Amino acid sequence: MTRYLDLGTALAEAVLAGERPVGSELPSVRDLATARGTTTATASRAYRHLAEHGVITLEPRRRARVGHDGPAAARRLLGGTRAFRLAGSDDPAMSLLVRHLGDRVAVVPARGSLHGLAAVAANTADGATAHLRHHSGVYNAPFARAVLRGRQPTLLHLWRREQGLLLPAGNPRGITDIRQLRGLRVAKRSPGTGTRVLLDHALSSAGVAPDEVGGPEFGSHLEVALAVAAGAADAGLAVRAAAADLDLDFLSLAWEEYDLVLSEDVLDTAAPFVAALRDPAVRAEITALGGYDLSKGGEVDRLARPASR
Repeated sequence: MTRYLDLGTALAEAVLAGERPVGSELPSVRDLATARGTTTATASRAYRHLAEHGVITLEPRRRARVGHDGPAAARRLLGGTRAFRLAGSDDPAMSLLVRHLGDRVAVVPARGSLHGLAAVAANTADGATAHLRHHSGVYNAPFARAVLRGRQPTLLHLWRREQGLLLPAGNPRGITDIRQLRGLRVAKRSPGTGTRVLLDHALSSAGVAPDEVGGPEFGSHLEVALAVAAGAADAGLAVRAAAADLDLDFLSLAWEEYDLVLSEDVLDTAAPFVAALRDPAVRAEITALGGYDLSKGGEVDRLARPASR
């Protein structure tokens, strides 16, 4: 076991034993390194390790503190809790977050919001990312209540994200309205994805039958962007972040809620997501992608009773 894990384990044991109570300050990185006879780099890495597991909280220019759920998080960390089984919607920011969390997350092969929710219902996933707009105008909550009826449906808010039409650089066809997609090759996400649901809804609302718009289907936002950039499609629907790296034009259509749907009894196993969403470095990386709003990131909605969002 490497030195930072030894140090992190010792601190987690102190939190679990009540020697470091919830909300209490921890030593500075320098003081911790001196007290433990190690380097500041090792002490800093130990703190980051504990923060990623929800044992402590880290904020710029402030001392580390034992988190509100610190004892429970310490118990999970010391007990070697299994990875959180994640299914659901494709998203560039979620891919970044999953890479950051490493082996604490196991991705279940159920792509798309609808397939992800089905995996949660079948208990083959602990949670699913979703961005589904109910006919009432509310995102995700009605679907969570239906899928997790009797199982304490819960939403962990991740972020809001911007979806729109990806167009070749310079928008050579002068597309300013979704109705102009008739007769064009449009890159689409696969059936069962929230983005495909959004496209079909937007077309229908504009008086265009979805069947009037043809084009290839793809499994990710990146693939949609690549198809447009390569000339394999005249347009495609995807998140703004997918357009930036390929210098595509972007016509905004909607901001949508992107949440993790899960039952309350597994909420504690999602602590690494909450810790990562509160990490300033992770937040900065996601914001830099473009088209993301993390103002509600990490908030929890328990949906036992209907509530407006």
